[in-house]
Amino acid sequence: MTTPHRPIVVIADKLADSAVAVLAGDFEVRTIDGTDIPTLHSALSDADAVIVRSATRIDADALAAAGRLKVVARAGVGLDNVDINAATGRGVMVVNAPTSNIVSAAEQAMALLLASARNTAQADASLKRGEWKRSQFTGVELAGKTVGVVGLGRIGQLFATRIAAFDTKLIAYDPYVQPARAAQLGITLVSLDDLLLQSDFISIHLPKTPETVGLIGKSELNKVKPGVRIVNAARGGLIDEAALAEALADGRVAAAGIDVYATEPCTDSPLFDLDNVVVTPHLGASTREAQDNAGLAVARSVKLALSGEFVPDAVNVQAGGVVAEEVRPLLPLAERLGRVFTALSDGAAQSVTVEVRGDVVSQDVTVLQLAATKGLFVDVAEQVTYVNAPLLAADRGVDVGLFTAPDSPDFQNKVTVRGALVDGRALTVSGTVTQDFKEIRKLTEIDGYDVEIDAEGPLLILRYDDRPGVVGLVGGALGDAGINIAAMQVARHEAGGEALMLVATDAEVTPDLLTRLSTTIGASAATAVTLTD
Repeated sequence: MTTPHRPIVVIADKLADSAVAVLAGDFEVRTIDGTDIPTLHSALSDADAVIVRSATRIDADALAAAGRLKVVARAGVGLDNVDINAATGRGVMVVNAPTSNIVSAAEQAMALLLASARNTAQADASLKRGEWKRSQFTGVELAGKTVGVVGLGRIGQLFATRIAAFDTKLIAYDPYVQPARAAQLGITLVSLDDLLLQSDFISIHLPKTPETVGLIGKSELNKVKPGVRIVNAARGGLIDEAALAEALADGRVAAAGIDVYATEPCTDSPLFDLDNVVVTPHLGASTREAQDNAGLAVARSVKLALSGEFVPDAVNVQAGGVVAEEVRPLLPLAERLGRVFTALSDGAAQSVTVEVRGDVVSQDVTVLQLAATKGLFVDVAEQVTYVNAPLLAADRGVDVGLFTAPDSPDFQNKVTVRGALVDGRALTVSGTVTQDFKEIRKLTEIDGYDVEIDAEGPLLILRYDDRPGVVGLVGGALGDAGINIAAMQVARHEAGGEALMLVATDAEVTPDLLTRLSTTIGASAATAVTLTD
């Protein structure tokens, strides 16, 4: 009698015992040193799954050595050491643990804020040098102070609820959170400028995206309330470190607590020379609990994946999971519709309905709701996956529902993201997938305008008063910038009324160019979004 094959799981970096126990009963578990490249490649030759932390790199060469690999699991949040594109190209699922360290990260921000308020690190170093200089380390109380939270996602909210216990006044900047949701937490939403002007303490909890890099630079630091204390335990590069060092040196910023840096590992920063700065080497996730949570989360994901079940926290969900073949082509479409919706809404939505019509509704299309929800936040949050997208929606007070119907008058299948915005506007974005010689995802409707353009690559969306010459102005401005037009379409309800222009380009339109284009044609709204998997 032949013994059935037990799937092989390679653990390439140290994993919590509790996580190993989850796997041991059903799989053959092999533990190796993943930093030894020959050993890693040899172990992957017959592995079904590999689990890593940050030390082991799963690059294209490692994946090429893995003949039957189905899953790469990163026991943590970041995925810098995993080649996601190469894995997806080989049909290998990549999973991580996006919520494993949120409490630890919030607590690290708390620790840095308290340390900066009371000069804890500096006093510790002084006393250990044999000095007793109490008067040099006079701090400030938190009670009665205004704390500004930049980024009110899951970690920002955890931080806010903890700092509120110190009898503080809370304000926050986050254009994607509803005021009602913030009010439930006792927080007042304000503009970034107002937050800078009013805050005695500022804690940053933003993802690192093109829009947030350098968000707080020299000009912003010139606006802060004198004597402010600033903490960043989120991502490096959100604050201009040189500008912050200058503001700390001249006294405008009284103190800072920094855990993350633009380039890591970092052992040389202008901040390190200043006595009024507490610095730590990216310890936000460095707790036993966070490490255990990460290991357990990915172990469970590996177990689901190797059992043929849908894995909600797969980063490249198209690579695996139990999703009907008829539904699969609509997954990236639904996500892209969510991205266009967010780009056009320019802020928070109050509620969103994902509407699916056509033959496909005979299958389970719940995953399309998840895909669209992921798309709503993928450009405004970091590490958005199927597991944390609903949490991001709930945290921001956005109710996302699903509606299905078998009738689809215009297309065999159609997906629509329909929502109500906080300012009272309604917004819809629809699309379909055509399958002549290959699958092509198309936008078919935007806010009541019938369109037909590929939902692929950089896309420019302009609203303006319909009149002669606008197409030429747009084409000329893009040409002057060296950007080629791949496709263009203008939709309108009546001559001389409002028109909607869609322009697919071969290169991304920069924010500066978007502003110039908008001014040139007198656009009432101008949006640029890049649609990729």
